[in-house]
Amino acid sequence: MTFLPIVSRELRVASRRWGTYWLRSGAALVVILLGVWLFLMLRDEAPRFVSLTLFGVLTGSAVAYALFSGVRATADCLSEEKREGTLGLLFLTDLRGYDVVIGKLVAGSVNAFYAVAAALPMMAIPLLMGGVSLGEFGRMALVILNTLFFSLSLGIGISALSRSGQKARGTTLLLLLLAAGGMPALGGLLSLWDKSGRVLWLFFLPSPGFTFALAFAQNFTPNPDKFWYSLAVLHALAWAALLLACVAAPHSWQDRPADVRRLRWHERWQFWTYGRLDERVTFRQRLLAQNPFFWLTSRLRFKPALVWGVLLVTACVWIWGLAKYRRAWLDPSVYVTTALFLNLTLRCWIAAESSRPLADERRAGTLELLLSTPLSVADILRGQWLALWRQFFAPLATVLVVELVFWYGTFSIAPDPDGHWAANCFWWGGMIMLVADCVALYWVGMWQGLTARTSSRAASASLVRIFFCPWVAYGAVVLAMVLWYVARQPQEPDWSWHFWLGLWFVLGLAADVGFALHARHMLLTRFRWVAQDRFAGRTGFWRRLAGSIEPPGAYPTPAVVK
Repeated sequence: MTFLPIVSRELRVASRRWGTYWLRSGAALVVILLGVWLFLMLRDEAPRFVSLTLFGVLTGSAVAYALFSGVRATADCLSEEKREGTLGLLFLTDLRGYDVVIGKLVAGSVNAFYAVAAALPMMAIPLLMGGVSLGEFGRMALVILNTLFFSLSLGIGISALSRSGQKARGTTLLLLLLAAGGMPALGGLLSLWDKSGRVLWLFFLPSPGFTFALAFAQNFTPNPDKFWYSLAVLHALAWAALLLACVAAPHSWQDRPADVRRLRWHERWQFWTYGRLDERVTFRQRLLAQNPFFWLTSRLRFKPALVWGVLLVTACVWIWGLAKYRRAWLDPSVYVTTALFLNLTLRCWIAAESSRPLADERRAGTLELLLSTPLSVADILRGQWLALWRQFFAPLATVLVVELVFWYGTFSIAPDPDGHWAANCFWWGGMIMLVADCVALYWVGMWQGLTARTSSRAASASLVRIFFCPWVAYGAVVLAMVLWYVARQPQEPDWSWHFWLGLWFVLGLAADVGFALHARHMLLTRFRWVAQDRFAGRTGFWRRLAGSIEPPGAYPTPAVVK
């Protein structure tokens, strides 16, 4: 028998996929463009400062990509096989647990590994500039690859224990955030009682961010042992998760009769998620009276509570910072960091929730059954809007109120009228963009959920269009203007912040309006045709980027499909 036969097969399949080569080239191209952009922005600075900045930004982006690769690549690989009933078929053969686990690990991570491997040589450019040592580059390469291995192994370990893809991805993301930021934060809280600092150091060991920070020469030289300890702890955790997957995969797919303890936990979970029987009946009648699809997507009553839980944790962190640092915590940089975290969290969450119902229904083959009912497409769209409104409206309003407080705090300490105008533009523009992005993510997320293969891909595609594309366009415009002025004039003109802020605002709103209108048009005119075309072939990149999936003339063009 061939050693690791699934690995061999998956590598051959990957070698025939066009995406394998495009992703490698695209990752290297993104790193090159980001490096060129930073180099031109910092061309008047000292070479050593430029080199360190380039190295820090490029490697930091690579570590962040590696850290969250497991959520998208491996967190649902084994649980998907369980839901489709094909994992047990693999174990009817001579395959062992490690054959299947390592094979699925390679299948899900080959593109992520190729992207990191293609970007690593580009990160050596600061080394050639002279501001980064060879040891720093080698340590950073180890950190990136080790973080990627840790994330992918953790994802497949959680997937081996789960059946629901949403729970597997959510648990993986939660554990990654706990390792990266939760453990250091807990160590910081405990260090208030332990003044020696030993507790704080131990809690930092499983954090990829801690390993990343210690890879730089100024941090590595006084603490070389801590770097290697942290690297070894992360590597050991990765192997432990992989071993757990190998042991659990051959047994977790089997259906066993539930014992008394398991039934009790199931009943408790049903009570926590759906409530008592009389509560479920009342809740169902109230939601069905408004919209049946609204009830279908809102049966889990704790979903709004999860959003409030994130806001509560953020408030606790703020209270801790205010108690420890007093007035130094009331700084505009803390305001901006908190606002960026809350805005990004809401955007990602709304993208996931808006795309998940249709993606799951279509993948399970029940979307066509749903369309066979008297429900119209408008009813389905309205039901999804009501579900998102129930889950996110109050938290979104709370975040906007908090940002108003931050705006007032920044406005009150601005030194001059120009600073007041800058604070007004930044905060009010950010709040308007947050609302516009959330509305656009509703339309784009639903369309991507209808067309993408999985809900995770649909959420990623929605965020790329609404969040990533405006920043790419912004960087491209800035890069083109800098290159033009460098070629035509000896010095760069003194552009004011009004221009840069206005450019960001216009590009962001243009992306929201353009992608949202296109997604709305496609949902209203192509919903039923796309829902019944479950096995359509893969289309080109540019057509998928625009969100259109049908070849010319493939479908009739009615005004509105009901």
